[in-house]
Amino acid sequence: MAILYTLVARGSVVLAEFSATATNASAISRQILEKITGDSDTHVSYSQDRYIFHVKRTDGLTVLCMADETAGRRMPFSFLEDIHQRFVRSYGRAVLSAQAYGMNDEFSRVLSQQMEYYSNDPNADRINRLKGEMSQVRNVMIENIDKVLDRGDRLELLVDKTANMQGNTFRFRKQARRFRSTVWWRNVKLTIALIFLVLLVVYIVMAFVCHGLLLPTCLG
Repeated sequence: MAILYTLVARGSVVLAEFSATATNASAISRQILEKITGDSDTHVSYSQDRYIFHVKRTDGLTVLCMADETAGRRMPFSFLEDIHQRFVRSYGRAVLSAQAYGMNDEFSRVLSQQMEYYSNDPNADRINRLKGEMSQVRNVMIENIDKVLDRGDRLELLVDKTANMQGNTFRFRKQARRFRSTVWWRNVKLTIALIFLVLLVVYIVMAFVCHGLLLPTCLG
């Protein structure tokens, strides 16, 4: 999967999170939350190894995800915007007083579903792209995580590569099924066209035969 980990937090209080693989991204994300100060809205990205931690903070609510660097910036921030809107719609003002992991049982399932959707569907962020709502992402600079975390305090990022391979396998199988479906429909259309053509030829031949049988009768 392109997006491997996500959390939603109020300040440093994590309200919900989900990880698609075995990783210590949760611990590193908490370090980032503690270092990001102030109340202003922000979009930032921090790189560590070949992964990027993307952070979106709006109205005091922070949504963070860890994605593979090949996912770029637009798709992860489209995902974060989607999660932010879903979370606010679901819980409203309850977010302001919720306890740690107060929404995790319910909302972690939403995180899982949307992570899979955005990771595997190339058109997942099409609506935001068409609306131009992600134009601010172009100004987001991807900085090394050492910019926010001291090298001595920073944890080494650990990610289970097997899970990544499984995600790639799932994506390949999905594309293969789509290709087989496309080929099957193409064959069906070709078969229908051939049947129509054969029936047309038979109709024309029968018309000529019938016309040839009736012609002597008319002459007589």
